[in-house]
Amino acid sequence: MGASYGQFCPVAKAMELLDERWTMLVVRELLFGSTRFNEIRRGVPRMSPALLSTRLTHLTKAGIVERRAHGRDVEYVLTPAGRELEPVVEALGVWGVRWAGKPADGDYDPKLLMWDMHRNVDHTAVPPGRTVVHFRFPERRGAGSAWWMTITPDDADVCDYDPGHDVGVTVTTAVRTLTDVWMGEITWAAAQRSGLLEPSGPAALRRALPRWFPPTGAALVPRPAAVG
Repeated sequence: MGASYGQFCPVAKAMELLDERWTMLVVRELLFGSTRFNEIRRGVPRMSPALLSTRLTHLTKAGIVERRAHGRDVEYVLTPAGRELEPVVEALGVWGVRWAGKPADGDYDPKLLMWDMHRNVDHTAVPPGRTVVHFRFPERRGAGSAWWMTITPDDADVCDYDPGHDVGVTVTTAVRTLTDVWMGEITWAAAQRSGLLEPSGPAALRRALPRWFPPTGAALVPRPAAVG
């Protein structure tokens, strides 16, 4: 864990456990329901596996995470102490939307965007059977330029290779645009009207598509009023 601040203050003691790089993002992933190592990694795609293993070990020793082994299968689950961090993470997210400023160019990560969108699909709004949404990011080259999300009424999966199923609808846009839509900076309809986001496929699927990805999290946070 982090170095001691040499203070008895509870804030200082808490930050000795939590203020190392990536630690709170690992907690965020556990709060979002990830329990296996590779699931957590997909939520922090720029974190090395070695560092993730170290952080999980530290959190386990601190009593924030419980490691559960089922043969070769290992799960990481928040303890009651870890679950009590949920309002802290939520408050940090709200504050970040309102006051931390816009993301830098390097912050627009298609891996995290696709992972976040896939786990927030409204399965009550999707068609019966299997529907594949193909996301194309023409400004990207090579890895990360195309993604396929396979959605059913019970599940969703996302990958950066063609799973071999028929595509129901294709979305062509920029990573920044789709991130802004997902974060509530612009609506899906406004992005489409301006030509920044172009869905193609049957009309019924194009019209229904925004309902499959309803506003969540940051998109629902009220922005501060403009000054001046």
